[in-house]
Amino acid sequence: MSNPQRPIDPALLRGMTMPRITRRAALRGAGLLSASAALAACGVSGTSEEEQPQAPSFWASQTKAGALDFANWPLYMDQDKVGGKVVYPSLQDFTKETGIKVNYKEVINENAAFLGKINPSLKAGQPTGWDLIVITNGVELDKLIRQNFLIELDQSKLPNFQKNADPSIKNPTYDPGNKYTLAWQSGLTGLAYNPKLTKRPITSFNDLFDPAFKGKITMFQDTTDFPTLTMIGMGIDPAKSTEEDWKRAAEKMTELRPQIREFIDNAGEADVLSSGNAWISMAYSGDIYILNNSGSPDIKFIVPKEGAALWTDNMMIPKGAKHPLDAITYMDYVYRPEVAAKLAEYIAYITPAPAAKQQLQAKAAKASGEDKQTLDGLIESPLVFPTEADLAKAKRYRVLTVEEEQVWNRIFQPIIQS
Repeated sequence: MSNPQRPIDPALLRGMTMPRITRRAALRGAGLLSASAALAACGVSGTSEEEQPQAPSFWASQTKAGALDFANWPLYMDQDKVGGKVVYPSLQDFTKETGIKVNYKEVINENAAFLGKINPSLKAGQPTGWDLIVITNGVELDKLIRQNFLIELDQSKLPNFQKNADPSIKNPTYDPGNKYTLAWQSGLTGLAYNPKLTKRPITSFNDLFDPAFKGKITMFQDTTDFPTLTMIGMGIDPAKSTEEDWKRAAEKMTELRPQIREFIDNAGEADVLSSGNAWISMAYSGDIYILNNSGSPDIKFIVPKEGAALWTDNMMIPKGAKHPLDAITYMDYVYRPEVAAKLAEYIAYITPAPAAKQQLQAKAAKASGEDKQTLDGLIESPLVFPTEADLAKAKRYRVLTVEEEQVWNRIFQPIIQS
């Protein structure tokens, strides 16, 4: 960025990073669950996967109720304080325009735990209390779809999505045709480095094998992100990978092991990079954006030339929702560029509607001082608005069956634990 960024208040930094840690830990942790633990956490049995699909006339019979019960993660909505009370400006605008009052609650802190609370209702065919929920692609979302616990979306009611959604979040591998889900926000898993220490740009996964960087690299201590990024670095599409691909990736990870200083937990890259303990680290795009704006502007996040991993938090309507038409109305509403811009400005993750960038540019043109500086930094950041080239190289995570998960963990856990 051409302009130095103003420091973010430490309290705000904690608030912005902690939800990311929780969401990423939840997604990554899902890959470590045993089959029985995964089923127990979600409160489901094998027979629930035989539920009958919804009737084709479902949407034809729905009417607007003027209410929306919305469950989301903490600090995942634009907000302000009025008279000491937290308000959500974009939700207020939605209510003014549509007459739909939103009961918005930040009650999701981990995918499996939240779904464990609502799954008994889903199994019983009863309302969960929510019309709209946000769940990360992964084990839990796969189960919701497989068990037919989500309402199939009426694509004719989603014109803004059809017009404005980025191609990278249309027709995802975990939900072909966006039958049940629309992206809320996304992020990338790639590499970050300190150019003052590496003395040269890092552009490829294979740069990690440079002898000059021995003992100066940190990788995530998990069996999801590290193997996934390794496969991408080898030219393997993780979403389509086979057991033989996993074994090849394990060999490559073992080869890299002597270069690694230590394995770190998620979001630990901020500490090791800013302290200089690591020169290069696996990293989440959003974490580096926050780091750049909190006193370490020199740290660079890159999508290696081989590609990076793309994860997405998704909106969906659970079966039994009392106000489904109100929910799908909101789902389409956030794909209007001006609304997506409001969300992107506050959340600072990858927006699913890239036209939001033009809205923010127009706002920045009218701003001055620190406000303009902050907006310019957001607009220029490839961590919030990745280039088309970066997104074209982004790969999805592997969707594992219960049996495949056991094989995956058997292959990769010994490397991480060594």
